[in-house]
This record gives sequence, C-alpha cells and structure tokens, in this order.
Amino acid sequence: MKRGFPAGFRWGTATAAYQIEGSTTADGRGPSIWDTFTARPGLASGDPACDHYRRYREDIGLLSDLGVPYYRFSVAWSRVMPDGRTVEPRGTAFYDRLVDTLLDHGITPMVTLYHWDLPEALQAEGGWPNRALADLFAEYALTVHKVLGDRVRQWTTINEPFCAAFIGYGNGEHAPGIRDEGAALVAGHNLLLAHGKATQALRSGGGEQEVSIVLNFAPVLTDVDDAAHREAARKFDFLHNRFFLDPLLGRGYPPELLADLAHLGTLEPAIADGDLEIIAQPLDVLGVNYYAPARAVPLEDPEADSNCPLPGLRGMDVQPPRGELTSLGWEQRPECLTGLLLWLHEHCPGLPLVIAENGAAFEDEVVDGRVHDEKRVRYFAEHLAAVHDAIERGADVRGYMAWSLLDNFEWAKGYTQRFGLVHVDFETQERVLKDSARFYADVVARNGL
Repeated sequence: MKRGFPAGFRWGTATAAYQIEGSTTADGRGPSIWDTFTARPGLASGDPACDHYRRYREDIGLLSDLGVPYYRFSVAWSRVMPDGRTVEPRGTAFYDRLVDTLLDHGITPMVTLYHWDLPEALQAEGGWPNRALADLFAEYALTVHKVLGDRVRQWTTINEPFCAAFIGYGNGEHAPGIRDEGAALVAGHNLLLAHGKATQALRSGGGEQEVSIVLNFAPVLTDVDDAAHREAARKFDFLHNRFFLDPLLGRGYPPELLADLAHLGTLEPAIADGDLEIIAQPLDVLGVNYYAPARAVPLEDPEADSNCPLPGLRGMDVQPPRGELTSLGWEQRPECLTGLLLWLHEHCPGLPLVIAENGAAFEDEVVDGRVHDEKRVRYFAEHLAAVHDAIERGADVRGYMAWSLLDNFEWAKGYTQRFGLVHVDFETQERVLKDSARFYADVVARNGL
C-alpha cells in the first residue's frame, strides 16, 4: 500500500556535536563533561569521532546528494563558550560556516542548543543541580542566536533532559557519572527552567523563531491488566514521560509524581516561586524521540532493588525487552510509536509534533565496497508506516528526522554501535552510503512509502 505524507512534511536527519565533531581541543574549545567522563579507564573518547569539525563540507555534500532537505544538529556549548561564559569567536565561526554551507546546498538548518555536553567548568560549579546554570544557559542561547538567528528559524533548547538529568546524575551511566537520585531530580527541574529561560532569550532576539524542546518517550507495556501492574506502569510513565512534559504544558508536576518522589525530599524544595510559569513558555513544536517501549511490573517488596533506571521509584521494576532486538538490545515495537503520537495528540492539544530522532543500531555488512543493512531498512519502513498511521488517525506530525546521518560515537558505548545512514570507517574516516540511505532518499523523493 502506498503511504503518502502531507505536503510540506519535513524530512531530515539528525546528529549531535560530541558524537561527530571530534577536534575537542581545536580553536579554543574547552573540555566538556563528556571529555572528562570518557577519560575514565575502559571508555572510548569522542575524539576524533567522525572528524566532522574538519569534514563538515563532505558530510553536508552527502546529505545534499541524498536530497534530504532538513538537518538537525547541535551546537557544543564548550566550543562556543569554553568556560560556559566567555565567547570563543573561532567556535562561533565554525557554526556560522556550517549554517552557510547548509543553506548553499538548499538544506534547512535546525539547531539544538544542548545535547548533553556541558562545559566542564560549569560542572565544577555543581553542574545541573546548580540552578544558576539556567541563567547561564539563557545567555548562551542568546549568544548563539546573535550569530545564527538571521538564518536559522528552527531552534531546540534541550535534547532529552531525561537523559541529561537521570542518567547523568541518577544512575551515573552517562556524564558526569554521578549517582545521586535526589540531585538528579533537581537537575531535571533546572534543565526545564533553563529551557524556559532560553526560550525567552531566543524570542527576545527578534526574528520569526520556532522554538521546541525534544523529549524522549518510552510507552509503557504490561503483561497483566490488574491494579498492581497499572500502578507500576503509572509510576514509570509519570517519571519517564510526564516529569518533563506536564510542566512544559503549564500543568506543573503531577501530584502523584510528587508523592512518588517525596521520600527523597529534593524536588519540591527546588521549585521556586515563578519557576513553573517560566518553564511553561508556549512551544511552537514538540520534538519527539522514540526508540523503544518499556515493560513495567510491580515488586512485592517496595524496598527491593529494581532494574528501573529512574531515580526514586519504589515498588516497580522493568522487565527485559522481548522479540527481535536491535544490536543495542532495544525492543522493536513500531506500533508503540503510533500509540505514542496519538496519545501526545490528545495530551497536548494544538501542539504540532516532529519526530526529532528515530533509528536503530544494527551490524552492517560490507561487501565489495557496498554497505548492506537490511534490518535498518526494515526498521525505518515499519516506523515510518507507524508515523503515517498516526497521521491518518489525526495526529499533527509535521516532520521526521532519521537518527542518524553518520555512524558515530555512541556515548558510553563508544564506537560499538552503528546508527548511521552513512557508514564511517573510524580508522580511515571514509564515508559510504548504506542501503538504508538510498531507501530513505527514495522516501524523501516520493514524500512517502
């Protein structure tokens, strides 16, 4: 069955600065928390990554050859402001050149201001649990806007504050590698506050701005429809999905969520007068990242240890994924994307949605200079069909950004996971289009499946 997408649908790819740029000490760039974190024994570094800082023209040329009209990328705060405060002109000049090169190729830039790479100098001042960072982030946002705002219309403040707060400060699996559940909740609140203040700063800079934030959602599945399983699912959903979403919509933190977390004693004291009003700045678009669902079960002993990666939850656990998994071990459930988009359409009435990230890590097969990735092609086909189903049922989805343009540095997993449409040989930096890139180019050209 042919599936055509609405006229003007935004097709693009997405990347993140620390995952592709490399050149971590070039032109005055300061260290970020990921430079410090990956210096630990046994971890790979984000340098050279894809060497994009020097090869960006080649990469944009590939994007142009594929006919993809949108490119979502992030700016490295530590490249623009090495200490988090002082502007480095050579850093701003790089993004100035990058935007010009995109526009020269007819590609619309979509700028993300924060994709987890906090300047290490600001981590030394406490990192995201320090609410002073919200004002510093707004100043950084205004600085970038002054450089790029005459050509960039689409702005994302923060990508996946859930990961930055709860995985960075809660279970410590991401930079800065801190395990403090109470601090993670405060970090989550301060990231939302930073979003609100940055949104105000961007709009104060003039021009016609489209401002968004990008949240990663995990629809919750249960095996049994009873009160205990429903409560386990609620706990997971409220902390993973609604902790960030509801305050953005002007609804504050759900009372049930505050009760779930009251034993930690950190979130409510962190909410100052006026914070929720600042966080609830009107959004033009909500960015939606989707990779996999989660499976929740109740625990008989509410004090027992849990596999749940979220801070502070008691009485529930997360089951292992099932069925055919990606190479990262993530469950493939495209129908959950349809359900998520329909739920967001109902929960956020009048707010347009853009899929800001969707993709999968699989092993590539390199044969005679060609790169075959049949599983990734199927993944994209199934998930694009899921997006189309949601649109057909009324969801206002305006675009889809495939993750990712390039194989890259996959955070704590190093170079072991390949998400790219373009295969990167990390020893030679040679780029080769995969079968999935050709498939996606055909989808874009047809505006449909």
